[in-house]
Amino acid sequence: MERLLQAVELWASGLPGWVVTVGLILGAAAIGWLSEKVCARWLRGAATRKKAEWGDMFVAAIHRMPVLWFLSAGVYVAVTTGGYPEPWPALAGTAAAVTIVATVMIVAMRLSVSAIAMMARRSGGNLTSTTLVTNLVRLLLLIIGGALVFQVLGVEITTLVTALGISGLAVALALQDTLGNLFAGMQIIMSRQINPGDYVALASGEEGHVTDVQARNTTIRTYPECNRVLVPNGILASTVVTNYSLPAKRLLVRLPVGVAYDSDLEKVESVTLAVAGEVLREVEGGLTDEEPFVRFVEFSDFSINFILRVPVREFADQYRIRHMLVKRLHKRYAAEGIEIPFPIRTVYMRDQDRPGGSRIGAAG
Repeated sequence: MERLLQAVELWASGLPGWVVTVGLILGAAAIGWLSEKVCARWLRGAATRKKAEWGDMFVAAIHRMPVLWFLSAGVYVAVTTGGYPEPWPALAGTAAAVTIVATVMIVAMRLSVSAIAMMARRSGGNLTSTTLVTNLVRLLLLIIGGALVFQVLGVEITTLVTALGISGLAVALALQDTLGNLFAGMQIIMSRQINPGDYVALASGEEGHVTDVQARNTTIRTYPECNRVLVPNGILASTVVTNYSLPAKRLLVRLPVGVAYDSDLEKVESVTLAVAGEVLREVEGGLTDEEPFVRFVEFSDFSINFILRVPVREFADQYRIRHMLVKRLHKRYAAEGIEIPFPIRTVYMRDQDRPGGSRIGAAG
């Protein structure tokens, strides 16, 4: 650094002070811009050769930062060598140090958030990337960066930490519900029983895809309305939740059907399975790696009832599959002469005109 300053002083010895200052600042900004372009090109090339995802991640993290680094260094050199009186050189050095610390923390935040998102994609659902996780990482890095900035400025942080601890107790008492939801959200994430993208149903009746877990609430997008339901984390952590995406997203759809007593049950089963196989092959969301099956379950008052079960890719696909099954079974049963009976009830009506009020039977 001393040799650099000596070289700059030698170069600037015959020039006006303002020319030297402007030249150093513009030159530093240009070097920073050029270095960012060269660095970004090298990172992308290295990542492409290794077929890695980290190239674009690092390029996005350092975006505009080299310009600020070189610019702050240029301002410091210009003020130091430009003959400016104190306290300007000291202020320029402090400002440069604060700028570098702050920008390095920003780069660390960007890298952390991108790394969390990349690991979540690679984990296949075993790791969640949510707003709460990223915000906690940002907050931790912000605290570390703030402590470093105070240290650069020469501020004693021991007294500040003590004051924050005392005031933090009062804030915690005032924000009990908010902090409760925050810790409940952390518990939801760490338990990994509910992940973004899962289809869940709450005991209170709400159901849909989990889109995000935030500090105060969890966002659920209902299906098929696509409305947004905000559930406080404390309620979600304490209620009964059915997760239709764990341990696997695939689901066996249950469709109850009834046929007339005089039906040929072997034929009913064969036709039903044939129609179910067609639906699974042709309709989006159906799975063909597992055969559908029929189970006759009871003799009801007016029909023989059975359950048709078909495999689907995930919970939301069952509505489309059910829709097509009902339509095609109804059409195929009609073509095959298989009757789907409707309820039959015998009604006795009292004739008020006859002595004793005799009853007349009627079926319908």
